[in-house]
Amino acid sequence: MTNPTPAPTPSVTVTRTWTCVLFDLDGTLTDSAPGITSSLARMFATLGLPVPSPAQLLEYVGPPLLESLQKFGGMTEPASREALAVYRADYAKTGALDSAVFPGIRGLLERVHAAGIPLALATSKPEIQATHILEHFGLAQYFDVITGATEDESRSAKADVVAEALRRLGERGVDLEHTVMVGDRQYDVEGAGAHGLPTILVEWGYGSPAEASGAIAVVHSADQLSALLLG
Repeated sequence: MTNPTPAPTPSVTVTRTWTCVLFDLDGTLTDSAPGITSSLARMFATLGLPVPSPAQLLEYVGPPLLESLQKFGGMTEPASREALAVYRADYAKTGALDSAVFPGIRGLLERVHAAGIPLALATSKPEIQATHILEHFGLAQYFDVITGATEDESRSAKADVVAEALRRLGERGVDLEHTVMVGDRQYDVEGAGAHGLPTILVEWGYGSPAEASGAIAVVHSADQLSALLLG
């Protein structure tokens, strides 16, 4: 991916006490790009289409895939749905668990959970897959709510996923007054911002420096993120 001119990195001085934290999955908790891009490459090949370069395939990681297939792949809506079905079949068999938890993330979730701060997952990945991945890596236990896209993509935009996560948390009586989103892409910033929520971006994900615009902070390690979430 060609990185635009870097935007100024927001200060990492955040003093607010958070009552709830929403986490993105791909690029934030797990390094899932290898499984996603390999399944995408096989999808393009299966459909008889040119396979994009590794850098181009990485652009698909993060946003709702149906949207990316139309934006980056130039597909029509019907063609993108056909491609999505091919991708999901391949990803379910070979790609979903071709990922790894980023260093320090397990300990971070453990500490935030132990501090009594409710956690929710808000990902554009299908909810069934996201739940399976968290369970596989032993991370599901830390989350009060796991929210993802619906299978028919009627809920896939990050703003819609965040809305559903907040709804479920509210039903559980969670204090949402000071909620923060943690993600790695501009889609996280925009999706959370649609509901008036601030976002902390992680540098270890798949976004470019320019995507930090609008975030309240950018962190380079799980320890630094822990300090911002727990004080």
